[in-house]
Amino acid sequence: MKLDMYVIKDGKRLRCGYTTGSCAAAASKAAVFMLETGKIPKYVEIDTPAGVKLKLEISDPRIEKGKASCSVIKDSGDDPDVTDGIKIYAQVEKREDAEIFIDGGTGIGRITRKGLFGKVGEAAINPVPKRMIKEEIRKISPKGYNVLIYAPQGEDIGKRTYNENIGIKGGISIIGTKGIVYPMSQEALIKTIYMEVDAVEDKYGKEKIVLVPGNYGEKLAKSLGLKGGIVKVSNFIGDSILYIYSKGFKSMTLVGHIGKFAKLSIGIFNTHSSVSDARMEAFIYYLSLKGAPKSLLESVNNCLTAEEGLNLCIEAGYGSIVEDMEKGAEERIKRYLKDEDYPIKVIIYSMERGFNMG
Repeated sequence: MKLDMYVIKDGKRLRCGYTTGSCAAAASKAAVFMLETGKIPKYVEIDTPAGVKLKLEISDPRIEKGKASCSVIKDSGDDPDVTDGIKIYAQVEKREDAEIFIDGGTGIGRITRKGLFGKVGEAAINPVPKRMIKEEIRKISPKGYNVLIYAPQGEDIGKRTYNENIGIKGGISIIGTKGIVYPMSQEALIKTIYMEVDAVEDKYGKEKIVLVPGNYGEKLAKSLGLKGGIVKVSNFIGDSILYIYSKGFKSMTLVGHIGKFAKLSIGIFNTHSSVSDARMEAFIYYLSLKGAPKSLLESVNNCLTAEEGLNLCIEAGYGSIVEDMEKGAEERIKRYLKDEDYPIKVIIYSMERGFNMG
């Protein structure tokens, strides 16, 4: 059943969902119930660490040769999660002892580097979902079981997540510290960025690191042949550079579009439009320092996009404003880090004009 629970984000009412961990726990509980009673439940109820009870529908039930299996369909609510709609299966069989052993099968990733939530080679099933699985099984039976969590779509979907970047290969992760998906959680996004930084450190060391807002920036950064691992930081530039600096990286390079980095050039470290939209103000600031005429300032102020504003600057002979913005962004990052000697390089590109527009 869909969760009738909502949060307000940016003035919008958004429905919450439930995690892959909750799906795995519910499927495991239902499979044990099927194995012990021979009956097939239509729904099971589970408790979540968030204190929210879930009543989840059971799909694909099967009982045969001492085993039982079923699935629960992941519902991410209004969160833009690539795992939304995926089926999370649990298969259980009895053990001779009273232990509950949990492993991952098809579509569940494997941990490939140290420092994550398990040992190298183990299935990517976080500690909280493991605990939830065991607690829900114990509500049905005190016996021992081998529990296999699997997701036939997991390998393909895993390629569209950050998993490989953080050291998980072969599928999705079974995750969720609360059991509930809260739409567009900033905390979760920032945590993912931190994990990517850690992965870069493990692979490349702390000599250099490259930050980009998204996929296109990553593509352009690679075309420049920049050394060091690349991390996508979305709009969270401030949180990212503080974490990287605290980790002891020796230098940073940032590659980004004029629309976002115009904001950075005047000291805005969260570039999401809902937080700040000062692109034209940035243009006017740097044009004013160059002594540009008021007519140009007024024309730029009426632009709707940074690309449009940049075109006006270039046509008026002020294309070097991009270099000024790059330098300004570098200075403000050093000030933000409270380290004027820290090696920072900022590279700004335009979708229409590419690099070196001055």
